[in-house]
Formats: sequence, C-alpha cells, structure tokens
Amino acid sequence: MTTRPAWLECLEREPSAPFEAALWIAAEHDPQVQPAALLRDFGNLRQQVAAGLPQLPPNELAQPLLRRLNELGFHEDDDYPLRPHAALLHLVLQRRRGQPLSLALIALELARQLGIALQAVNFPGYLLVRVPGADHLLDPCNGRRLYTRDCRELLARVAGTNNELNAAHLQSCDARALLLRLSRNLCQLHSNDGNHLAALKDAERILLLAEPRAEDHLTRAAIYRALDCPQAERYDLERALLLCDDEPERIRLGHRLRELSRTPALH
Repeated sequence: MTTRPAWLECLEREPSAPFEAALWIAAEHDPQVQPAALLRDFGNLRQQVAAGLPQLPPNELAQPLLRRLNELGFHEDDDYPLRPHAALLHLVLQRRRGQPLSLALIALELARQLGIALQAVNFPGYLLVRVPGADHLLDPCNGRRLYTRDCRELLARVAGTNNELNAAHLQSCDARALLLRLSRNLCQLHSNDGNHLAALKDAERILLLAEPRAEDHLTRAAIYRALDCPQAERYDLERALLLCDDEPERIRLGHRLRELSRTPALH
C-alpha cells in the first residue's frame, strides 16, 4: 500500500498546517531535513519577532510583524537566475532569503502562533497577504501597503502590461492553493536548474493537488522526455490530449504521440 505523503496529512488536518506541509515538501528533496526539529527551532524566531512588536491590538500587528521580519534579515531573493533554494522552506529559514510565497508562509505561521489575523492572497506571479477586511494588501517581503494602483503596477511588472487587474487576482488563497503554488514554483526552479528528478517529484505533487489540466500533464511529459522515459511521456501526452480543448494543440499532441510510437522503448 502506498504511504500517504506527510504534507498531505498536514493539508487535511483541521485546521490545516501549510507551513509544516512545506517543510515536509522540503524533506522530499533533502532527506536530512527534520520537520519536527525545524518546528521546534521556529519558536526561537517567534520569540525574536514577538519581542520587537509594538503594543497594539492584534488586528493592527500584521504590518509590524512583516516589518519585524524584514529587520531580522528576511528579504526577497533577488538572485538571477533564481535557484530552488529560494523556495525550499528550510533553506529560506536558514538563508533568510526567498520568494514572496516562501516568506509569506513564514509570516502566516508566525501570525497564527501570535494570534494575528493574516491571510494569503492569490495574486498572480507574486503572493501577497492581507488583514481580513482591510482596504489594502501587504507585501510579505517588506510589509509595504499595496492599494489598487500599486496592485496594478505590480501586476504589470510580474504578468505583463496587457493584463488588467480584476477581482479574481485578489481572492484569498487557502492551504491547498498555497502548496500548489509552491509545487509549481519548485517544479519550474528544479527544471531550470537541470535537476529533472527533483522536478518530477514536484510535478507528481502538482497532479495530486490540482484539478486535472492538460498543462500539468504536459509539464510532467517534458520532464519524462528530459529523463528519456518515452513510455511515461506517452502516458502524460495521452492524458493531456484527453483534457485539451484547443484543436491546434490537439493536432500537435497527436503528432508527438505518433513520433513516440516510432521510438523504441528503453524503459
């Protein structure tokens, strides 16, 4: 019987535990990661953050919490090209550098433990956070307030000037969506880094978390092609063909499948 992933157990708890789940995802890539020990060590960071917070009501402490993390050295990783260590949570905690999503996971867990209201916002290309009911969003990398104009500028920067800000960009992001975004980030970063076996772990996790999509099967098919596994690649191409509604793409997929049928199986 297949063992259920530890991160999935965290996701299915009530309440869910996305921060711990992200540590278990890191452990899939590095067997030396000990999530239980990291959770214990996290208490030290919580104490450092709490010691620097002003005496304000909890509903006014979200921005000070993010600024306090910034004071303690937590910043967006601006390396180019970006490497997987910007998304693997144990390394983000160690280096105090990471993608906005990874920094948000840390901030959200601190807020939960300190009784501060804070929620993730599923903004495209750059995860944001907010206090429920507030008229602004917050940048998890530095605590800056973002109003509508700021969000439009950020959207143009991360998604292109042809994209218009709409309500869908400001929806809350639940634990499953957080882990899905994290897995997509890791899959892309590992692929770009040439670590296809690591990317395969992320691609398989995406398929467990997401609704069936042709794009996700195509992502895994590309990884199998890089690993020279034509049988596995064929399976994902066939699944993508079943899920695809775009006729030109279906024609292209059919052509790829015919090419694969002429390739001798090595696995």
